Parts: sequence; structure tokens; C-alpha cells
Amino acid sequence: MENFLFHSPTKFIFGKDTENQVGELLKSYNAKKVLIHYGTGSIKRSGLFDRVVESLTKSEIEYVELGGVVPNPRDTLVYEGIEICKKENVDFILAVGGGSSIDSAKAIAAGALYEGDFWDFWDRKLELKVALKVGVILTIPAAGSEGSNSSVITKTEGMLKRGLNSDVYRPTFAIINPELTYTLPAYQTAAGIVDMMSHILERYLTKSKNVILVDRLAESTLVSIIEAARVVMKEPTNYEARATICWASTIAHNGFLGVGRISDWATHRLEHELSALYDVTHGAGLAVMFPAYMRYTIMEDIQRYRRFAIKVFNIKDNKRKPLKVAQAGINALEEFFKEINMPTSFKDIEAKEEDIPKLVEKLQINVGERFGNFKSLTMEDAENIYHIACK
Repeated sequence: MENFLFHSPTKFIFGKDTENQVGELLKSYNAKKVLIHYGTGSIKRSGLFDRVVESLTKSEIEYVELGGVVPNPRDTLVYEGIEICKKENVDFILAVGGGSSIDSAKAIAAGALYEGDFWDFWDRKLELKVALKVGVILTIPAAGSEGSNSSVITKTEGMLKRGLNSDVYRPTFAIINPELTYTLPAYQTAAGIVDMMSHILERYLTKSKNVILVDRLAESTLVSIIEAARVVMKEPTNYEARATICWASTIAHNGFLGVGRISDWATHRLEHELSALYDVTHGAGLAVMFPAYMRYTIMEDIQRYRRFAIKVFNIKDNKRKPLKVAQAGINALEEFFKEINMPTSFKDIEAKEEDIPKLVEKLQINVGERFGNFKSLTMEDAENIYHIACK
């Protein structure tokens, strides 16, 4: 097991009707004026926005609002939010939504106390040291951004998609009411399921040795997600299954399942170029890229893939043919993605094989000549993996 620092200071408030506590929570952090940041308006149609405002009003907290967050959140809205925060003297940002709204809120928090361009932090020109506090009311379990230190933003000029990890803007609190996810479209639910599974797999695929405890935690979480997903896709209002999905989303990406090991993140970097170019939903892009990546790297550690097949998908072991068992596990993962109606190839997301040179070019700009830790990948490797995803 590798040395590690695990830092997860976010306060989680989980369960039914917990969104009604937001005013009291914000007041406990001495918030005076809040920016409510959200997506395309579903929180208003559902009545959630009104409940949030009522709670803020009872606690005598002022608010301004900024909607319009889209999947693969854009820098243009971040700039707008920063301007509002400075003009209105906002001291706390409340993200109401999923990963895109939370990531956008974190970026606004980073830029609100900075006189320059917030992109300087994402471009690694400066280290982020101060930011406004961020709180979350989660409505889409997927990205795990409600408990993580990461934020991924797309720069519209050149369509560059980049992430930044910083504990400075890790959410102060996150309210998670599984009932708020009942009305999610099946596609969004499924994409979120793939996203959280991918966060676990990026940590599970490691060269670190003697990590059996965290391996078992990761495997059991994956099994729990798969079991709950099969229920949720048929019974959208099953509270216990939704609760499992919601909490799994958080622990998949708050660092808990990555302690003591070196994580990979190559597949996320490959997918970021897909979603930047085609504006595909992140989870859908990951469903396309993960089986391709796993098939390409299977010889890097057959035994790890064999273990994955046995422990997660209950594939019958065959010690004489470990490669066959490992391949069966990858096939089972791909079939599960299909089962929940996720895409698994370029054609499923209307991506074009002739665009692969463009994808590789953008990838090289973002990561340099090599990327990944499970297997150190070159741009030639990236091209090969993209071609596998076309099949």
C-alpha cells in the first residue's frame, strides 16, 4: 500500500426532505448572500427552487441566481457567475443540480476572489489558494463532485476541456435527498451510473501492490451499483435503490476508494476529447471508452482484470486460462452498459473514425506526450484505443 493523505471535510446531510435544511446550514456558516447556481430550469419546474428560496428566506439569507449550466459546463457561464458574485458581494455559492452545476460553481468560486482570468488556474499558470465557499443540493448522482476536489470546465475557444483538483473549493456541505432523483430521465440515470463506476475503475486499475482492502471496497461498491441500477431502471421511485446510487456516487469520487494506490485516469482523458468535440454526455462517452481501454491494456495485468471479472461479475474462474476469464469480465461490463441503454461504440454517439487524428491532437495539447499510470500511453496508443472504440 502506498503512503496517502485522505482529506474529505465535506459535511453530508443525507435523506428525505433534507433540502429544507439548507437555510439553517448556510446560516451556520455565516452566509449573508448566496448565488444559487443551477442548470436549465428543471429545479423550478419541480418546485425544488421554491423550497430552497423558502428555506433561505426563513434564515434571512439573501440570494441571486444564475441558471443555464449545460453538460460539459462552459467557461462563458463561469465568467458571468464571477461577475455577478463581485457585483452583488456574494459570499457563498449554492450549486443545485448535478456534476456540471457543481463544477461550474467551483470555478465561479475560484474566480470570484481573483482579479485575473479564472482559466489561469485550469491552465496551471497559478495555484488556487482562496475561493468562495460552495454548498451543494444534489439532484443528479454521477460525477461525485458533491464530495470531490475536482472541477472540469470546457473553454469554448478551441473547445478545450480541462480539470483542476483543489481542496480550496471542495464543497463545505452536500445535501443528498434520493427522492430528488426520482424524475431523472432514464438516460441521465444510466449515464450517471457509468460515470460513478468509471471513477472507481480509474482507481481500481493500478500497479500498486498489497491494496486488497481497498480492492474489496471498490469491488463491493461496483456490485452494489450494478444491483441497484437494475432496480432503478425498472422502478425509478425505489427509494432504497436510489439511495444506494446516490451514496455510491459520492464515495466513488471523494478519494475514499483511491487511498494507498496510484490511480490511472487515462480513460477520462480519452473521453474528455470525445465530449469536447461532440458534446456527448460524459457518462455516455465513458461507456464507449472504458471497454476499449480495458481491451487494449488487458495484457498489462491479466490477473487484475481476472479478479475484476470474478469479483464484480461473478465470472467462473479458470486458472489455466486467466486471459479468457479477464476478457469475459470486460465483455460483461460492456453488456451491462448495453443493458442500461448506454452507447458502447463511436457509431452509437455519432462520433467519426476520421476525426481520430483531431481527437489525438487535442489530447496531446492537454496531456503532453504520455498519460496514464496503469499503462503509460503514447499518442499512438491513444489512437489505437480510439480505433478499438469504433468497432
